[in-house]
Amino acid sequence: MINVLFVCLGNICRSPMAEAVFKHLVEKENLSGKIQVDSAATSSWHIGDSPHKGTITKLKEYNISTEGMVGRQLDKTDFEKFDYIIGMDASNVTNIREMLGQPDHPKIIRFLDLTDHKKDVPDPYYTGDFQETYDLVIEGCQALLDKVNIDQDLHR
Repeated sequence: MINVLFVCLGNICRSPMAEAVFKHLVEKENLSGKIQVDSAATSSWHIGDSPHKGTITKLKEYNISTEGMVGRQLDKTDFEKFDYIIGMDASNVTNIREMLGQPDHPKIIRFLDLTDHKKDVPDPYYTGDFQETYDLVIEGCQALLDKVNIDQDLHR
């Protein structure tokens, strides 16, 4: 089983959006039995909270479920459990590395470094632009799924 973790600051906007979109893509590719997905926060602000209403609304537009998702904080055991730890921006990646005590491990990746954008995913909690975030998340999730398929040869 391949385990993928998306991480942002609060685990209510970007990382749950990426978790939901990636799960949706994994299901479409019939890889649910091979890939598990979760999300977490670097902060403790929204532990136990549902995704942000903007995230839920945007995902509903595309028939992508957030059912059962609740915010949680990143934990040191996550480094052992997850094969890919995806930070939504450079600050998240720095915090992940510090929190997990892994200053330069290749399993910790800035999300859009997998795409041609090579930039941070803007936080819609502050920008209010959930469509921009969704568009970037779709592109990043497809790139990540391609990477996981290549790395792991999942269609064997």
